[in-house]
Amino acid sequence: MKRNVYLKLKGLDEAKKSFSCFLEHRTRTEEIPADESLGRVTAEPIFAKRSSPAYHSAAMDGIAVRAEKTYGTTEISPSTMTLDRDAVWINTGQAIPEGYDAVIMIEQVHQLDDNTIELRSPAYPWQHIRKVGEDIVATQLLLPQNHMIRPYDMGALISAGILVLKVRKKPKVAIIPSGSELVQLKELKDSDQLKNNQIIESNSATLAGLVRESHSEPIVYDIVPDEEDKLREILKKAVNSKADLIIINAGSSAGSKDYTANIIAELGEVFVHGVAMMPGKPTILGAIKGKPVVGNPGYTVSSVLSFDQFVRPVLHSMQGVPPPCPQTIQVVPSRNIPSKMGIEEFLRVHIGKVGDRTVATPLSRGAGTITTLTKAEGILRIPALSEGVTHEEEVRAEILVNEDEILNTLVIIGSHDITIDILADEIRRKGNNIRISSGNVGSLGGLLALGKGLCHMAGSHLLDTTTGEYNLSYINRYLKGVDITIINLVMRDQGLMVAKGNPKGITGINDLKRDGITFINRQPGSGTRVLFDYRLEQAGIHPDSIQGYQHEEFTHMAVAADVKSKAADCGMGIFAAAKALDLDFIPVVKEQYDLIVPTRFLDLSNIKVLLETIKTKNFKDRVTALGGYDPAHSGDFGKKL
Repeated sequence: MKRNVYLKLKGLDEAKKSFSCFLEHRTRTEEIPADESLGRVTAEPIFAKRSSPAYHSAAMDGIAVRAEKTYGTTEISPSTMTLDRDAVWINTGQAIPEGYDAVIMIEQVHQLDDNTIELRSPAYPWQHIRKVGEDIVATQLLLPQNHMIRPYDMGALISAGILVLKVRKKPKVAIIPSGSELVQLKELKDSDQLKNNQIIESNSATLAGLVRESHSEPIVYDIVPDEEDKLREILKKAVNSKADLIIINAGSSAGSKDYTANIIAELGEVFVHGVAMMPGKPTILGAIKGKPVVGNPGYTVSSVLSFDQFVRPVLHSMQGVPPPCPQTIQVVPSRNIPSKMGIEEFLRVHIGKVGDRTVATPLSRGAGTITTLTKAEGILRIPALSEGVTHEEEVRAEILVNEDEILNTLVIIGSHDITIDILADEIRRKGNNIRISSGNVGSLGGLLALGKGLCHMAGSHLLDTTTGEYNLSYINRYLKGVDITIINLVMRDQGLMVAKGNPKGITGINDLKRDGITFINRQPGSGTRVLFDYRLEQAGIHPDSIQGYQHEEFTHMAVAADVKSKAADCGMGIFAAAKALDLDFIPVVKEQYDLIVPTRFLDLSNIKVLLETIKTKNFKDRVTALGGYDPAHSGDFGKKL
């Protein structure tokens, strides 16, 4: 089969317009009980059948009286009444007996004996009485059509005598996962059963959740292998089913085994194949027998963003309601963010309030990194006609969390360390509603961000190769004039990570210049890179003699993953990362990892919680269990600069 190509990418707005023919579709209707109508959408206007209250009723506990008989009553000249003749006891909600027209609160009634009460103030007609129809009058419009029913709407419906009502049927969405490398969750007892080159199919669970969020019903099919005939067969079956919309997940790109676009075109019509958005470029929009069909990209983030832009609006429109409007907030990027002209980019970001600015820290751009969605507080949309944004301009970002959570976010930018994740979890474990936004740009990048006021603190382990001290000279150089406090987070073991069993027989840095050994480096400005370059200089080794020196990663775990996957034979990193991925470790140095904090932030309540947590036994025990860490001085204040 020929390889598909994107002959012409459509812009996001143009692609939406191509699919807009489905924005006026409506699903069929059904009748359901009023007490089961939460989240459903009314298919017709609903008029009250009964008034509420349906009778005059007491609004207070007390006595029912004839108002005119209380006229002239005062504190000085109280009046007395005989129970069951002039007044009757009554409770809230009870019908007012015939002939009575006012209720006096029980707190204002003085009982003289079993039959006699005394009043010290008069009543007026209809005092503390709910009249017929005070809330709802029979025949009035209760709810319009295309209204999504809320919990209190259900109470109003039942109060008005509406026991059943017509609503729009929930749209049914067929989800067809495709890919020969995929394994269904229900076929596994645990993930250890996976064979090489197999992946647990997870996108259908994500898509089904998004469908339910859109008040619709998912129908998840079994995985279809990358075989044209089988995909065609299952697509025909879905089109002829009761599904209102069909999603084929994966198989939408320009690969030679991506049959989706051709099959949709064969059975129906393709409106769009390729959208100028990132992630989400491979999206296919089409129709078969009048039903919308979406070729949804296989990478998880692409899949989610494609759903949000194209599927969610259609599902809401089928129910006669608009999709939710995203909440936005003004932010300043923590660094310059270049972007490709002609492509609208959806960049996942951490968001936190630092001083009087709200800072957005970019997460990984990878279309397959679902953790960028689980960790993100927001999404920064970079327009197609922009080449990016700078750290000096304010832009709007869609927020994925409550705004209160952004105010309770601590922004830490700098060197990566696993203990920051442990610290974040410990803070939450103790019941504190504090999030930690961690941006991994290297120690030097963290100090520069701190100097620009873009974070609350920086993680740093920069070695001064002249003095042997950590961080001090760099702070003096890059944070002049800023009152800084240094807090030790941990001491940790840095060294060379190698495959289990050390098959290349690497014993130290000198071995890295041997033929047949590939190295994976850290980015310039990171403390690990500074240390590694210093050790090379000490050993008289030129970087050009090390195969892979120019290949860089931004975290210790990324380096460890490269070694684990055999993309490299060796990388510099911390012992805890090597242990986590069951690698061997060759120690090089025990180094100091500090948190660099502007002194003016130390009085912030969230910072105080963080500093208290670092000193706890639970945090130190968890850090020790990781291996390669010494928390003996965790939380200790170093020099104040």
